[in-house]
Amino acid sequence: MSYQPLSEVRETLKPQWYRSKMPPARFREFSRRDDAKGWFQAGGHFALFCLTGLAVYLTWALNLWFLFAIALFAHGTVASFFKGTAVHELGHGTVFKTKWLNDFFLYLFSLISWWNPFDYAASHTYHHRYTLHPEGDREVLLPVHPNVGRTFLLQMFTVNIMTQPGRTFGKGGFVSAVWLTVLDALGKTGPVEVPANEWLEALHEDQPDQHRNSIRWSRIQLAFHGTVLIVAMVTGLWVLPLIITVPSFIANWLSYFVGLTQHCGLMEGTNDFRKSTRSIRLPKFVEFLYWHMNWHAEHHMYAGIPCYNLPMLAEEIRDDMPEPRTLTGAWREMLDTWERQKIDPDYVFDTPLPATAKTERQQPPEVEEGSIGDLAPRGLS
Repeated sequence: MSYQPLSEVRETLKPQWYRSKMPPARFREFSRRDDAKGWFQAGGHFALFCLTGLAVYLTWALNLWFLFAIALFAHGTVASFFKGTAVHELGHGTVFKTKWLNDFFLYLFSLISWWNPFDYAASHTYHHRYTLHPEGDREVLLPVHPNVGRTFLLQMFTVNIMTQPGRTFGKGGFVSAVWLTVLDALGKTGPVEVPANEWLEALHEDQPDQHRNSIRWSRIQLAFHGTVLIVAMVTGLWVLPLIITVPSFIANWLSYFVGLTQHCGLMEGTNDFRKSTRSIRLPKFVEFLYWHMNWHAEHHMYAGIPCYNLPMLAEEIRDDMPEPRTLTGAWREMLDTWERQKIDPDYVFDTPLPATAKTERQQPPEVEEGSIGDLAPRGLS
C-alpha cells in the first residue's frame, strides 16, 4: 500500500485527541522531572546490567557452566529492556531534570542495544501525534500477530538470532539488526516490502537531517561493537561480546510479553487513546524493568509526564479509564482477537469504558497536555 508523503500528512491530518481532565496543579505536579528519581530508574537499570554482566563473567571464568547459563539468561532479560523501553522514555527527555543526563543514558543504552535513537525520535514523534492513524503513524501497523509459535518462542527464551522486522518499528533479531545497521551506515534501508523498512524510508525522505544523524550513529555502533570483538580476540575474553554486544538479543521473553500488549488487537483511526492503547498491571519489579510503560494509555494521553509518575497519573484519572488488564488477560484478549481477525479482518477489540468515563472533549487541551517532552527532532519541532 502506498501512502502520501509525511509532509502532506502534517498539513491534512489533525486528530482531535480526547484526554482525561485533571486539576492543572496536579498536572504540573505529575510533569515535574526529578534527577533523583531519574538516577533510581536509569542508574538502577544500568546497575542491574552491570551486576548480571559481572555474574556472567565470573561464572565463565570459573567454568561454572550451569550457573553461567542462568546468569546469561538474567543478563539478557535485564538488557532486553534497554532496546525499545529504556531508550523510549529517555528519548522523550523526561527522565532527568538535567538534560545531559537524559542524553548520556539514551546514547549509552542505545549503543549497547543496537538501537538508533535518531530514527526512533522521528518515528516516535509521529507515533504520538498520529497514534495508529496509518497515514501518519506506521511505527505500529495493525494488525499485529501475537506470535506464540514454537520456533519464535524458542528464540525469545534463548537467543533472538533470526527474527525479521515486520509490522512494528525495530530491526528484528541479532543477524538482522547487524545487517540493517550496516545498511544504514551506507545510507540504505532494507527492502520496502517490509512495513518496518517502508516506514523507515518514509521517515528518511521526510527528515533528511535526521537521516544523516542516523547514518553517523550506525557507523559509531559498528565501530564500538567491532572494537569489543577485536578486544575479545586479542585478550581471549570471548565472553565480552556476550556481556556487551549480544545481551539485548538474549532472553527477550519478558520484554516481548509485556511490550506487545501496548496496541495489539486494538482500534486504529480513533481519537481516543483508551480504544487504541492498552494499560496493564504488573509486579513492581517488572514495572521497573519496563520503565512503567505498562501504564501505556496514560502515557499516550500525557507523554510529557515522566514514567515514574505514571502510576500516580493512573490513580488520578482512574474513573475515566478502562480497568487495566492483567498480563495474562491482555494476552487472552490479543489471541482471541487474532483468531477472529483471521475470519473477519476488520474485527478489532472495542475496549469497554467504565460508566463514569467521559467521551466528549470538554475543551481544547492546553499546550502542555499535548507535550511529548523533548522527543521531536528539529525538523518536527
